[in-house]
Amino acid sequence: MDNATRFRETPVAGRGTPEDVWQPWLTSVRWTPIPLTECDRMVVVAPHPDDEVLGVGALMATAATAGVPVHVVAVTDGGASHPGSPTLTPDTLAAARIAESTRATALLGVDEPLRLGLPDGDVSGHEQDLAARLVDVLTATCQPFERVWVLATWRADGHPDHEATGRAAAAACSVTGHRVMEYPVWMWHWARPADPSVPWNRMREFAPADDVLVRKRRAVDEFCTQILPLSEDPRDAAILPPWVLARLMRTTELVLW
Repeated sequence: MDNATRFRETPVAGRGTPEDVWQPWLTSVRWTPIPLTECDRMVVVAPHPDDEVLGVGALMATAATAGVPVHVVAVTDGGASHPGSPTLTPDTLAAARIAESTRATALLGVDEPLRLGLPDGDVSGHEQDLAARLVDVLTATCQPFERVWVLATWRADGHPDHEATGRAAAAACSVTGHRVMEYPVWMWHWARPADPSVPWNRMREFAPADDVLVRKRRAVDEFCTQILPLSEDPRDAAILPPWVLARLMRTTELVLW
C-alpha cells in the first residue's frame, strides 16, 4: 500500500497514530541536529496556508531572529479544506485562510507569504507550472553564492497536494542548484514509529528555544478555520483537531535532509 492510499484510508476522526505512541520512540533515537548556521536564506513552500507553520514554524522563526531572510511561498489559498460547508463558501474560506496565515507568519517574524493561487486539491494538475514559478521565485529572490535552503512538504507525505508541492520544489532546485529539504505533516498521522516507508536515516532535528515554541503555538492558534469547527455540521469539522496538533506541536521539528 502506498503512502497516498494510507493517507486516504486513515481518516482524521480515526485519530491515526497517537502522540503518546510517537514520543517514546522519537526520544529513543539520537537525531542529527539541523545546522542552521549553514543557511544564508530560507524559502519555505507550503501547499496550503498553515503547512509552513505546522511543519517548520519554529525553524522559520529562529532563522528570522538570527537575521536569515525567510520567504514563504503559499501554493494555494486553501479554499477546499471544507468541501460542502454550509457555513463558508470556498472563496470566503480562502480569504479567511489568507488572513490567518498573514497574522501567523507575522507572529514568527516573517513577511507575508507570496501567494501563487493554484487550485486547492489539484496541485498535481499544475505541477509543471508550479516548478517553473518556483524557479522564477528562487532566481529573483536568491543571490549568487548564497547557501539557500528550500523547504517543502515531503514528496511522500500522503496528501496529494503535499506530494506534488514537494516534487515541484525538488524539480525547481534541480534547476537552480539550491538545497531542497522536506518536512512531513500528514506522515505523523498515518505512519508508525520505525515505519519502513519513511527514510528515517535522512531525518534531522531542530530543537528550538522555549520562547520560539510559544510563538509557534500562538501562530498556530491563528488558524481558527482549521483548528476549530466552523459550525456543528459534520461538514464543518476541524481539519486539525487536538490529536493532530499534538503531533505537530512537539518541542522539536524534524526535517528530511
